[in-house]
Amino acid sequence: MEKVTGLNSNEYVPYQKMYLDLVEEVGAIEQLKTSLSELETFFNTLPDEKLNFTYAKGKWTIKELLLHIIDTERIFQYRALRFVREDKTELPGFSENEYVTAVDVSKRKLASLLNEYRVVRLSTISLFETFSNEELLRIGVASGFTTSVRAIAYLLIGHQRHHINIIKQRYLI
Repeated sequence: MEKVTGLNSNEYVPYQKMYLDLVEEVGAIEQLKTSLSELETFFNTLPDEKLNFTYAKGKWTIKELLLHIIDTERIFQYRALRFVREDKTELPGFSENEYVTAVDVSKRKLASLLNEYRVVRLSTISLFETFSNEELLRIGVASGFTTSVRAIAYLLIGHQRHHINIIKQRYLI
């Protein structure tokens, strides 16, 4: 796999490199589509008794991780829209911990969460398919850092893969 190397350092936050290292450099739209089925297939193989499991005190459950993936995608999709429309307003960050703990997903069915994820991802794909190559290079500021629209697409893919890897390494042992 050829990792994302064509991004400039002002297109992403340094800690996000760990996500970008999980993504191929070409075909962001195709990878968004492929990773949709990757996530659905993976989550549908998980045993029900693991969905509300956490491997350590203060860590999220698998359902909470999925909610985090959904919330993050919504926020980053919004950022991409604002940046493409050349909105120069600096966007605030968000506290992923507060977002997750503000909602009790333990009673939600996995099918409901996966449906929500699917709708959000299809919306992301639809949005990114409208962007020209020039628009993908546009940069905005969020959480005090510059980010490009094209980096957002790759970050969404890598962020999702990162959390799937965490589940495999820490939750399914």
